[in-house]
Amino acid sequence: MANSPSNEGKLVLYRGFPPSNKYTWSPFVSKLEFRLRYSHVPYVLEAGSTQVAPRSKIPYADIGPLTKANTSEMIGDSTLIINTLVERRLAEDLNAHLSPEQKLADAGVTALIEDKLYFVDMAEGWIGPDAYYIMRDHILASQPWPLRVVIGNLIYRSVTSTLYGQGTLRFTREEQRKMQEEIWKTLEDLLAQRRKEAGDRKGPFWVLGGEKPTEADAILFGRVNSLLVCENRPESIRLVRNCKSVMDYAGRIHDAYFADFEKWEL
Repeated sequence: MANSPSNEGKLVLYRGFPPSNKYTWSPFVSKLEFRLRYSHVPYVLEAGSTQVAPRSKIPYADIGPLTKANTSEMIGDSTLIINTLVERRLAEDLNAHLSPEQKLADAGVTALIEDKLYFVDMAEGWIGPDAYYIMRDHILASQPWPLRVVIGNLIYRSVTSTLYGQGTLRFTREEQRKMQEEIWKTLEDLLAQRRKEAGDRKGPFWVLGGEKPTEADAILFGRVNSLLVCENRPESIRLVRNCKSVMDYAGRIHDAYFADFEKWEL
């Protein structure tokens, strides 16, 4: 695959589902695709599989064709892929220009989304009413029915074990919902201020208010996308859709960098 003429000079991104102009349910795929597009890194899409993926995770990438190597160079985990591209100067380091205070602010937004919101969203997406069946049949759509049931049960046990050990399942669903509401209100208030600062300026505005995005923007955009296109997190979808500045923020990024993709309904 990596040495196919159509892939020559292009990173191959495996995102878990057949190539299409639709966003996936994974925030990590959208995060990575934004980083690639912003840095003008050429890439092609493939489905791939966790069975052959490095670290058994989606997304993963083969950067061999991009570096014109004669062999594949598979890398798993969106953050590791980004870090590798930055280290090899194949993609821009979005945080290189930040002051120490700005780097701390960026890390704070990142932690809020990836270390807190992520786990509460996972609980809603797997344990909410009918959520398990929707999630199982989506991520295991390529598997025959008997395997889908068996593998789905194994994944469910793993998810619930992780969430209990991490602490999220020690809270009631009502308490988890309160956490989600507080996080999205915090993000909405921040982005409302950034939108006000942008004034009549066209195009995207960014989390830290600068002229360029930071890593937190890739992470937030990926998270918003994952909620707007999925079907198993109705409470979070309502929360996000009621955040006018969050929706405007994501919509501007879509228009600027993903105009070839189907846009979620506003």
